[in-house]
Amino acid sequence: MTPSARTQAAIELLDQIIAGARDSGAAADTIVARYFATRRYAGSKDRRAVRDLVYAAIRALGERPASGRAALLALAKADPELAATFDGVGHGPAVIGPSETPAKTGIAPNWILDRLRQSGLDDSEFPALIDRAPLDARINRVIDEVIEIEGAEPIAGLPNGLRLPSGTQVEQLPAYNHGAIEVQDAGSQFVTLAARAQPGQRIVDLCAGAGGKTLALAAAMGGQGALLATDTDRARLSRLAPRAERARAGIIETRLLNPGREVEMLDDWLGSADCVLIDAPCSGTGTWRRNPEGRWRLTPDRIERLVETQRHVLEVGATLVKPGGTLVYIVCSLLDEEGAGQVAAFLAANPGWRAQSVDLGAGRAHGAGTRLTPAHDATDGFFVARLQHA
Repeated sequence: MTPSARTQAAIELLDQIIAGARDSGAAADTIVARYFATRRYAGSKDRRAVRDLVYAAIRALGERPASGRAALLALAKADPELAATFDGVGHGPAVIGPSETPAKTGIAPNWILDRLRQSGLDDSEFPALIDRAPLDARINRVIDEVIEIEGAEPIAGLPNGLRLPSGTQVEQLPAYNHGAIEVQDAGSQFVTLAARAQPGQRIVDLCAGAGGKTLALAAAMGGQGALLATDTDRARLSRLAPRAERARAGIIETRLLNPGREVEMLDDWLGSADCVLIDAPCSGTGTWRRNPEGRWRLTPDRIERLVETQRHVLEVGATLVKPGGTLVYIVCSLLDEEGAGQVAAFLAANPGWRAQSVDLGAGRAHGAGTRLTPAHDATDGFFVARLQHA
């Protein structure tokens, strides 16, 4: 592909990603993969160059742009080499017209930035929200194997955490294939520590998804006890079983739940769990480093619906905890309405519960819990609270 053809490909991809963000369609990575699956003529260097251009535009634009061309014009404004590829030759994009308006660069839509400020986040922390994320992994100590990965470094505060060199092909590593490591952001590892999982306990991971935190809980339990992973999303939950087998996490049981019937379908666990971990569905404002197009998908109405869902899963989770047990509430969001505010509302409505201190070795106290941010902790953004049932 010529440089001009690469630019045109990036424009076409961005048009699809913009439409997906507007209409709650496929994620950017999925769209990129589908695009190149039908264009076998594009070599590995072409695919990498186009993908880098697409994500450079996504990271640069806080507001969802009107079109892929407007998005690329924003980059071309500061990049003469990119601007030169708008030459109208062959498969290249048309020459830039004098009246064309580039998309506006920025961190995120102003209404979201205002909510982040209201949640106590300083403007100086905003740029880190869209930095490129590092590649982190968790060592699975259940498997006794020496981990040797060139360039890997330990993560302070995480005895099982490794930061891998960017571009590491993790799935080709022997340690990965043997189940000795799992890809997991350091922040996700830190907040899972709030469960204080121990061998022999009964634990529920209520919104398990594909099971990253479930696997960390299983490792902490050393293969002893009962660990139930549930979700209402069949596709996501189905990815856990092969991961659990590879990690030799035989104590994990999965259960698909029907929305609105969770308590009924968990009646055998009512009031008996030592700990219920809730990694609640949220806006993902703490994960823009990995999913930068997430800023284009958010609306006030969507956040309001997520807050209602979070309130519901907290109520469900609370019914499963035994007296003296704990409820660990996690969101990968930096908005107080989803984090500290959500927990404050739960505690006000449930006087039989109290917040416990959460000392993770990372993050800062925030409300009744702890908050991690990309700028302060070099992790994804999270809020976590540990609540004890009287």
